[in-house]
Amino acid sequence: MRIILLGPPGSGKGTQAQLMVQRYGIVQLSTGEMLRAAVAAGTPVGLKAKEIMASGGLVPDDVVVGIISDRIDQPDARNGFILDGFPRTVPQAEALDELLKQKHLKLDAVIELRVNESALLSRVETRVAQMRERGEEIRADDTPEVLTKRLASYRNQTEPLIHYYSERRKLSTIDGMMAIDEVTGAIHRQLVALGATEPKARAKSTSKSAARAAPAKKGAAKAKTTKKSAKTAKKPAKSAKEAAKKAVKGTKKAARKTAKKVAKKAGKKAPKKSVKKGAKKAAKKVTKKRAKR
Repeated sequence: MRIILLGPPGSGKGTQAQLMVQRYGIVQLSTGEMLRAAVAAGTPVGLKAKEIMASGGLVPDDVVVGIISDRIDQPDARNGFILDGFPRTVPQAEALDELLKQKHLKLDAVIELRVNESALLSRVETRVAQMRERGEEIRADDTPEVLTKRLASYRNQTEPLIHYYSERRKLSTIDGMMAIDEVTGAIHRQLVALGATEPKARAKSTSKSAARAAPAKKGAAKAKTTKKSAKTAKKPAKSAKEAAKKAVKGTKKAARKTAKKVAKKAGKKAPKKSVKKGAKKAAKKVTKKRAKR
C-alpha cells in the first residue's frame, strides 16, 4: 500500500503513521528524515540539498522529489510506504504523480485526519499550563502562538490538496478528534476496503494454501508406496518360482547319484534310461511333498 497522510499539526498523523507501520509492514517516509539521510549518505541529490541548505535556501521541489525517488527504490519500501509531510502543495502532488507514473506505481489512498482547530489550540493551552505547573521545560515550537501560525500555513498551502485528491477519488476523510484507537480502527477499515492486508493475514492464507496442497501430496506419496509394494510383491513370487526350479534340479541330481550307487553295488552299470526315470520319479515325489506343505 502507498499512502499519503494529510492533516494539520497536532492531528495525530505521526502517531497513526507509526501504528500503520507496525500493522501493515510498510515504511514511514518523512521528508525531513529523508533529506538528512540523503545528505549523510552523500548521494548526488543529497549533496545538492546540502549545498542549498548551507546557503540558507529552501530545498526546491525537484530535489525533494529526487530524494523521494531514491528512497522508494530501496528494498524496505517494496511492500509500500506512508508519506508524511509530503506533498505540502499541489505542484508537489503533481510532481509525485509523475514520479509514481514513471516507476509504474500507483497511489492507493490519501487519508485526511480532519480536526477542529479551536479544539487543537485548547489542547495545547491545557498541556502547556500543566507543564508549567509541574515545572517542566516547554518546547519553543509547542505553544498556542506557534500552533496558530502553523495552522494558518497548513490552510494556505496544504488544504488545496484535499480538493486535488478528492477530484481523483483518492481521498478518505476520518474524524481526527476521536480517541486514538478509534481513529486507528477507522483507518484500518478504510484500507481493508481498498485491499490492504496485514503481514499476519498474508502468512495465514499462505499456510492455508500449503495445508490444502498437503493432502494432494500425501495422496501422491501413498500411490507411490502402493506401486512400490506391488513391485515388491511380484519379486517374491518370482523368486519362489526360481527356488522351486532349483529344488527340482537338485532332486534330479540326487536321484541320479543314488541310482548309480545302487547299480555299482549290484556290479552293473545303471542304464541311462532307468537313471533318468528314477530321477524323474524322485523329483515328482519331492515336488508333491513340498506342495502339500
